[in-house]
Amino acid sequence: MTLPLHTQFTALHATDVPLLLPNCWDAASARLWEDAGATAVATSSAAVAWALGYADGGRLPREELLRSLRGILRVVSVPVTVDIEEGYSDDPATVAALACEIVAAGAVGVNLEDGGGDPALLVAKLRAIRAAEGAAPLFVNARTDVYLRGMAEGDAAVAMAVERLSAYRDAGADGGFVPGLASAEDAARIVAAVPELAINVMAMAGLASLDALARAGVRRVSAGPAFFRNAYGTAEASLKAWLGGDFAPSFANGLDYARVNALFS
Repeated sequence: MTLPLHTQFTALHATDVPLLLPNCWDAASARLWEDAGATAVATSSAAVAWALGYADGGRLPREELLRSLRGILRVVSVPVTVDIEEGYSDDPATVAALACEIVAAGAVGVNLEDGGGDPALLVAKLRAIRAAEGAAPLFVNARTDVYLRGMAEGDAAVAMAVERLSAYRDAGADGGFVPGLASAEDAARIVAAVPELAINVMAMAGLASLDALARAGVRRVSAGPAFFRNAYGTAEASLKAWLGGDFAPSFANGLDYARVNALFS
């Protein structure tokens, strides 16, 4: 018997190695990531916004977000979790309503961030989500930008991250996302302080090895907009060569037409 998607997703955070969670930006990328072996996929707020012609940072209209999500959910069978930045609103009830729409569409989780602002606001949003949550469960990953925004360094950064994550745990978060955290030693200290949360880091230059992160107790490693930037960077370089008369790069590493078409048949 196939387990419900939320149950599958939660179980992926309880293994001996961190869940490697690739971020997609549309139906095509999500379907390709699943076909490549991803056991779950996440959206990247930046990549989804850019793909739809908007800047990152709360600019994406919620209708566009939901339309894109429905396209992704239509073509994949693995669990999908959605990056909703700060919830596209400062009003906790409005953020909770968006989270309910996302779970009603078929996603299993959301990523909700403090943006480096007052943690009390994210606490209020988390509590509103839990109060409004219906029968379908939702895995809520609470992100703190202590490291990403350089709000503190060394022991002070660990302490600030722990303080914020502890508040988010108490408000109902299932996971704690600390993008910018690269040290396995610091990760282990954070895990030890908030063991109830599945700690998530983002792949980046200088990040500790997967083995070291596993030993530290990290449960999830996500990609952020890295694959979008890689794909479009490669395409842009190929296009510049093409416009200069060199057509060869546009055929390098190309996906087979029949294989891609079959993914959507």
